[in-house]
Amino acid sequence: MAAKPIKHTRKKKLGNYPHTMVIFSITMALFVIGLFGLLLIHAGKLSNLVKENMEVQVYLEREISPMEIEKLNKTLGRKEYIAVTDGQPQVTFLSKEEGAREFIQETGEDFLSFLGENPLRDAFILRINPEFATSAQLKKIKHDLQTTTGVFEVEYVESLIDNINQNLKRLSILLISFAGILVLVVMILINNTIKLALFSQRFLIRSMQLVGATSFFIQRPFLNRATLQGLISGILASALLLVLLQYAYFEMSELYLLRDEKQIMILLLALLVLGGALGFFSSLRSVRKYLRASLDDLY
Repeated sequence: MAAKPIKHTRKKKLGNYPHTMVIFSITMALFVIGLFGLLLIHAGKLSNLVKENMEVQVYLEREISPMEIEKLNKTLGRKEYIAVTDGQPQVTFLSKEEGAREFIQETGEDFLSFLGENPLRDAFILRINPEFATSAQLKKIKHDLQTTTGVFEVEYVESLIDNINQNLKRLSILLISFAGILVLVVMILINNTIKLALFSQRFLIRSMQLVGATSFFIQRPFLNRATLQGLISGILASALLLVLLQYAYFEMSELYLLRDEKQIMILLLALLVLGGALGFFSSLRSVRKYLRASLDDLY
């Protein structure tokens, strides 16, 4: 009789367990976290652009002389809260005649013809240093300017800065909270997956403990695999984010103006580190807990 063919069974390797679902879950969590990060980066860039272009209108007294205007121009240029570009303070004088021409050009209505006189005032347009473009600082700037000789009134769009700062703060808190929940969910998922893997290999692990294998030797394959899964997930999530970002820039070219290459690169690197850390520490907690279990808990 012919001998029956011997079936070779694949030897189970320590730390080996299905990892597709873990990688998929970590990738999706990192993708959503990265998406929130991109949203914050672009929102922050928008806020900075608004602050960099923040202007304050300083209207002058009607009786002010040209000499006093020149003196006031120099005084304003020395203020610490004035933005400086190429060594030049961003202080622009706008005469009432220029203001009238701009108004007529924009609206198409010649108000001088029926009023008989120009009701506008000479003014200085001040560009504010972005570091001082906060609600509290702008109020101090307004008070300082209003107490300056020759100044009649100071105006700026106060509600714009308040709304941007408040909305950005609320958005940051909301996104960070949601990202924290996602991280917790992923850690629970990895924890349960590792538990199942350890349960299926519980007798192999116990045998290794009995022959003197150290805890580190037993933990190492689980930790290595989990860390590798996290890194792979970080790479996949970063690739998906880059594809989505390029598509968004293609569809909305104005969005490209808010792009910050340095911060985006930092975010993508952070996703790699976060993915590896998630896999490592989630697995470390699960493996250590299981290795401390008694013999009765294995059955």
